[in-house]
Amino acid sequence: MSPPAQGADTVRLDLNNPVFQRQLFALEKNQQITLLATLRKLAGLGWPQIYRDAGLKWELIHSRTGPDGQRLYSFRISQGFRAVAYRAEGGWLRLLSLHPAHDSAYR
Repeated sequence: MSPPAQGADTVRLDLNNPVFQRQLFALEKNQQITLLATLRKLAGLGWPQIYRDAGLKWELIHSRTGPDGQRLYSFRISQGFRAVAYRAEGGWLRLLSLHPAHDSAYR
């Protein structure tokens, strides 16, 4: 898979949130492998592709907002396992948290 052309539609991953990192390191090995495969996929897509990708099931979280009032979204890592993130300036996808128990992403 070739990377998307650099520009406004390019997805850049921000994995620096301490909550996300703590949860990442606490995952079981098979969950980490699944997460890394999804992150690799995201890094190879443009923003329009992420919004349309049926496998990611990108969804707005109506019940929560981000650190500065941003709209939060959840997307599928695997069956029943989701992540919460938001789109920031510069094409960044800032990952905030991981939710191996699907429903916890919405609380």
